[in-house]
Amino acid sequence: MKQFPDLKKFSHLFSTFFGVGLLPIAPGTWGSIAALILFFCYVFFQINFFYFLLSFFLLSIFAVIASELSSKDLVEKDHKAIVIDEVSGAWLSFLFVPAFGGYDFTSAEWQFKAYFIAMTLLVLFRFFDILKPHPISLVDQRFKSGFGIVLDDLIAGVFAGLTLLGGNFFINIF
Repeated sequence: MKQFPDLKKFSHLFSTFFGVGLLPIAPGTWGSIAALILFFCYVFFQINFFYFLLSFFLLSIFAVIASELSSKDLVEKDHKAIVIDEVSGAWLSFLFVPAFGGYDFTSAEWQFKAYFIAMTLLVLFRFFDILKPHPISLVDQRFKSGFGIVLDDLIAGVFAGLTLLGGNFFINIF
């Protein structure tokens, strides 16, 4: 097994989200925070929802490919330095932001509650990503490929979005 990561290889550079995964404490959380910052950049530049959605799909596809290439020679397939899956999963949870009416990706007005929604989604995403309830744990255990590395985080992103939607339905937070 060669040294991982070798940042001269693009697959390693991308799978560590340009080195964020090399941070020593809680690299998955740092990858999620980087996803939030990148999401806020989309908001700042008023990128519409279609382009964010397209970016999410492209990011997820490249995340699967990079994770597969990066983990090919590793014993531990979902190495802690691979954080592109957290970025992809967090972005999936951010796709739920317009459902709360805080931001529609096209207006210049980014309401305070939308920041709170995005940060709450991030916390919920990390909760489900770390806890790994069923079926996330099943996917994490059975699929030891680039697809499996990313899929469990995508499911955690869906859980985060649906949990906040359900909680908002009953408690009307937003």
